[in-house]
Amino acid sequence: QVLLVESGGGLVQAGGSLRLSCAASASTGSRYAVGWFRQAPGKGREFVAAISWSGGNTYYADSVKGRFTISRDNAKNTVYLQMNSLKPEDTAVYYCAARPTLPTMDQRYYDYWGQGTQVTVSS
Repeated sequence: QVLLVESGGGLVQAGGSLRLSCAASASTGSRYAVGWFRQAPGKGREFVAAISWSGGNTYYADSVKGRFTISRDNAKNTVYLQMNSLKPEDTAVYYCAARPTLPTMDQRYYDYWGQGTQVTVSS
């Protein structure tokens, strides 16, 4: 069982930055990959970024490559999503999700989800 809580969302102007956090509460010794996904109004949820347990493997959607960075601090049980050069089209509810094995871009394979945090980018 992994409980996830996102934070760090808010309102920012285009070109600005935000850092999202995903705090995890998991059984001692459990290892999990984490993905970030987002859902814009009227659209389906889409993959943003994912990271392996070690942090050595990261994956990004083409739409955020070069602007977003996913990282983790396992000592703090926290995964971060640093978002730079934000655009209005980045506006969405951002969710983190966890799975016990390797990271994947396919949301169907994530077992645990947070409640989401709203990111709004104004033009």
